[in-house]
Amino acid sequence: MNKTKKILGIIGIVVIIFGAYGFGWAVGRGDITIGQNFIPKVINLGSSPKEIDFSLFWNTWDLIEQKYAGNIDYQKMLYGAISGMVNSLGDPYTSFMTPNEAANFSDELKGVFEGIGAEIGMKNNKLTVIAPLENSPAKKAGLLSGDQILKINDQSTEGMSLSDAVNKIRGPKGTEVTLIINREGFSQPKEYKLTREKIEVKDVTWEMKDDNIAYIKIRSFGENSSSEFKDIVPEILTKNPKGIIVDLRDNPGGYLDSSVEISSKFIHNGVIVFEQNKNGNKKPYNATGDSQLSGFKMIVLVNKGSASASEIMAGAIKDHNRGQLVGETTYGKGSVQEVEELKGGSDLRITIAHWLTPDGNSIDGKGITPDIEVKMIENDYNANRDPQLDKALELLK
Repeated sequence: MNKTKKILGIIGIVVIIFGAYGFGWAVGRGDITIGQNFIPKVINLGSSPKEIDFSLFWNTWDLIEQKYAGNIDYQKMLYGAISGMVNSLGDPYTSFMTPNEAANFSDELKGVFEGIGAEIGMKNNKLTVIAPLENSPAKKAGLLSGDQILKINDQSTEGMSLSDAVNKIRGPKGTEVTLIINREGFSQPKEYKLTREKIEVKDVTWEMKDDNIAYIKIRSFGENSSSEFKDIVPEILTKNPKGIIVDLRDNPGGYLDSSVEISSKFIHNGVIVFEQNKNGNKKPYNATGDSQLSGFKMIVLVNKGSASASEIMAGAIKDHNRGQLVGETTYGKGSVQEVEELKGGSDLRITIAHWLTPDGNSIDGKGITPDIEVKMIENDYNANRDPQLDKALELLK
């Protein structure tokens, strides 16, 4: 499976969740035409769902056609029916994406999109900011990881699907969106008005800090992250740093292969991550052997916005005793999704496995605890202080 098909991240989570009655369109209805590309077909239900009576679906469809007083968008009805099916699975990471949403998702993995520049997800059934991106409208407005989004343009997010929330927040550059935000420490929710922009960001950036310490920021494990990381390695080697800090804070994840390839730059051999399928079988992903940075002392920065693919790297570094983790407990997403391309440009993203750290630990719902806990509070952000980075520099010095 190449890396364009297997993802771990919550990056751009567009959970359009498809639902329990959804495949009704495909069980033999031949008298309805839904757009030019719709081709009704019969599916073989096999042995397990024989008791399902799909006539309920078609009866409902017929009643809408016969009695609904408004305009009917059949394509939208189809997508809505599919979205109900996956919703019934109760897995926020198994999702259906319409052609437009699939294209947006692809753009995000390429590092190009229009919106406010914040990754969002569901945490304890609340719409939550996972990671505001650097130099984005979200970052400039002061949104923080962990912020709960209560309203979008005066519409409550209670019961709103993640896909709907993403679609409402995104939009053409130059347009505005208003968010009502609740945050730990707020006496009451606050209003934030943001102007959308075109967001173009590199996955990997780096600089030299004082005392000859290299600082690498990995924003996500996207389409270009492996090549971008490969490009900076020779530059780092020429500096012969005293130590390396890898910043995975607010990194929402991305491709499985990218996380393995970048982790392998620091780990000479052994397992980076195990992938465990639904039958309990474990497949190891081993270090590639291209460990050009394995001889340097290192610190990895993590926080509650570090998720999935970034947790794989953090877990591998920790289990191999390759370096210390500094910061806060990570997000706790331990599942693997595979993206299947569907007809007409839509996609199905489906959870196919869970991953385990090299020591066999599952982090799903728990996250990874840092070796040295250092919290960031709002006053630190407001004063441009970074106690987590300061601690990492102190340890390397």
